[in-house]
Amino acid sequence: MSATTETRPRRPRPTKPGGTGAGRSPSGRTAGRTRAGRTLHAGPFAYGILILAVLVSAFPFYWTLVAASRTNADLAQVPPSLVPGPHLIRNFEAVLEEADIGKALLNSLIVSGSITLGTVLCCTLAGFAFAKLRFRGRGALLAVTIGTMMIPPQLGVIPLFMLIAELGWVNQLQSVILPGLVSAFGVFFMRQYLVQTLPDELIEAARVDGASTARIFWSIVVPIARPGMAVLGLLTFMSAWNDFFWPVVALSSSEPTVQVALRQLGGGYVHDQSVIMAGTLLGTLPVLLVFGLLGRQIVGGIMQGAVKG
Repeated sequence: MSATTETRPRRPRPTKPGGTGAGRSPSGRTAGRTRAGRTLHAGPFAYGILILAVLVSAFPFYWTLVAASRTNADLAQVPPSLVPGPHLIRNFEAVLEEADIGKALLNSLIVSGSITLGTVLCCTLAGFAFAKLRFRGRGALLAVTIGTMMIPPQLGVIPLFMLIAELGWVNQLQSVILPGLVSAFGVFFMRQYLVQTLPDELIEAARVDGASTARIFWSIVVPIARPGMAVLGLLTFMSAWNDFFWPVVALSSSEPTVQVALRQLGGGYVHDQSVIMAGTLLGTLPVLLVFGLLGRQIVGGIMQGAVKG
């Protein structure tokens, strides 16, 4: 006896606008991907705000260039001229005559470079220890480190000067380099960076493979922390280059940094502001050069670390 099978008519699948009965059409999927991955463009208002911010930020440097190429009498005019003048080379020569700016630039480069390398290395090591290593008293040590940021640096000038005088380091560059080889801000910055970017599973996998702590630091931590190290290095270099208070206490005019040498410019009853501005321009150019060399790498590294998927 054969069984008969009743065949029920299939209901047609509802179609979506712009699609077929089988679902969304290929053109619809392409359109969806295009809408999801399209590049957003800023409007005229956003570009106007950005242009205004750039002009406001760049105007002090432009005014320094204008003032360095003018005379003191030109700067006293009301309103002052906003166009560079013809006296830039003459003012640079006056800077070289009044202060040993060449030696000051070399000293500042040595001091800032040494402080930057030491701070980046020491703060990355300490940040890695506070972020990923387990040891007794870790929280208390981190709290003490952060607490030192609340102490004004001026309070430590007298005991620090007594210490370097006892060591015989007065008017020597190591008196400026060694106190700045590590900073509480740098330790906290690198600790927070590694907490967010360095997964614990990666360290555990390296431990399973038999890697030591030193090998983990150089082979895993340093490549991951490179963008953060670049940012910290740039901030440290700029801070060390522009530091005036401690170098003017520890150094003299025979071993000056740039900021100490600029104090000798424009002497006399009436200060020559054009010469001072010319010296300031010379002292600013190395910082702009460092930012020009590292700025693209810093931004690129941060953006690369921020992309997921």
